[in-house]
Amino acid sequence: MPEPGFVRIFQTMSTHGQQKRTLLVFNCHEAWVSQLAVLGYQLDIIVGLKGQYKARWDRQMRPIPPNSRLLSLSDALQSNTDYYCIIAHNITDLLDVKLRPEPRLMVIHSTLEGRALEERSDVQSENMKEMLHKYIELIGGHVVAVSMLKGASWGFTDDIVPFCVDPDDYPPYEGNEACGLRICNFVRNKKSILLWDLHEQAFGGLAVRIVGHNPGLPGVSAARDWDHLKELLQSHRFYIHTADPHLEDGYNMATIEAMAAGMPILGNKHAGSPVEHGVSGFLSNDPSELGKFARMLLDNRRLAVTMGQQARRTAIEKFSTANFRQAFLQSIETARCKRNSRKVAL
Repeated sequence: MPEPGFVRIFQTMSTHGQQKRTLLVFNCHEAWVSQLAVLGYQLDIIVGLKGQYKARWDRQMRPIPPNSRLLSLSDALQSNTDYYCIIAHNITDLLDVKLRPEPRLMVIHSTLEGRALEERSDVQSENMKEMLHKYIELIGGHVVAVSMLKGASWGFTDDIVPFCVDPDDYPPYEGNEACGLRICNFVRNKKSILLWDLHEQAFGGLAVRIVGHNPGLPGVSAARDWDHLKELLQSHRFYIHTADPHLEDGYNMATIEAMAAGMPILGNKHAGSPVEHGVSGFLSNDPSELGKFARMLLDNRRLAVTMGQQARRTAIEKFSTANFRQAFLQSIETARCKRNSRKVAL
């Protein structure tokens, strides 16, 4: 079933005559793509891309958004639809649609250094950055980043649009299970980025559940579906996010979802963290201190509820669907304007 908050917003937007506009979107990861439903446009979502863990849409992460359809890259290239904008996530996506005439909007989801490390790329970072800048200028494309850290690493800081969360999508927080929670995929490829040594030192021996696609991690599995994921956020005592401040933000989508669900957050000190230490969670670079904070929350559900309420307020303030919708619609319009400046004829 479609997500309730997204359905409400789409129904509201459709009264303004935008329901006939269609975006062509490459599927990068389902949680991020799903939020595009708040824009009020139709979505054609390209699935079956190389390198994806699942060939089709991963329903364990999210249901298929309302007013959308899934299609292959070949079907998208042959489609007669006049897309309002094409949303890509890397140079490969842009090259794949090079023969289509519509405006291009590329979204940056990772730091340049983090991506090179995860992919074990031997291409020099500056060369990758220069290549992207030249190609964007050539095709008259526009680039938006999900955070300033990630935009700055690629040299695109003019348009920053953080992702969004609808707190009404989550059931009231309970925190009855004295166990921490962390949601992440393919940890083994991201250990340096996620400061996994700190995670293990701080929370080793404590009740912590890891959820996600993680082949090679015994006893770890993904949620059954989004309803199950929301149940986990509702029931667990706190949420964990650790990340190298040079390679990754002090939060990810799962962190903001946990905050919106009313969970306190534990993690390392990070200039970009939305967590206020001692108010909506605890931050420390000392694993023994982080472990102490974890035990404190495991022993005190009332404290977790109080801090989680503060975390929820932060999520509502800083990651609202209204702010995302307004900013991303403007990003699309900027991409449409820049199309006229392209230096190649398609």
